[in-house]
Amino acid sequence: MNSQALAEPATLESLLSGPGTTDGVFPAACPTRIVLDHVTSKWGVLVIVALAERSLRWGELRRGVEGISEKMLAQTLRLLETDGFVLREAQPTIPPRVDYSLTPLGQELAAQLLPLVSWIAGNTSRILSTP
Repeated sequence: MNSQALAEPATLESLLSGPGTTDGVFPAACPTRIVLDHVTSKWGVLVIVALAERSLRWGELRRGVEGISEKMLAQTLRLLETDGFVLREAQPTIPPRVDYSLTPLGQELAAQLLPLVSWIAGNTSRILSTP
């Protein structure tokens, strides 16, 4: 695990003065926006969290992330694989077997997302009841 996974939580000041910003502005053309879009999409977060515990097959992912269409699952897995978060392993069996798991980078990401998802789950009723 790299040192960033163990780093203290970022402050607004450190975000505004760090990589990806210019004079306190988040530029529209910043490459971090592409990765954020992939990772923080509704389906991206749920797929990463579903894979946090163990590798899963396509059908297991479909059942574990209720409501995702085959098209969105395929697209999300492709994006996360391209970004280096998900590993796709095809087994040479009949019928074909494909397993999906998190790469070390994906595991680091999941370690950051799980507390957020847990916080959301614990505060959903309070958030949704706000007028």
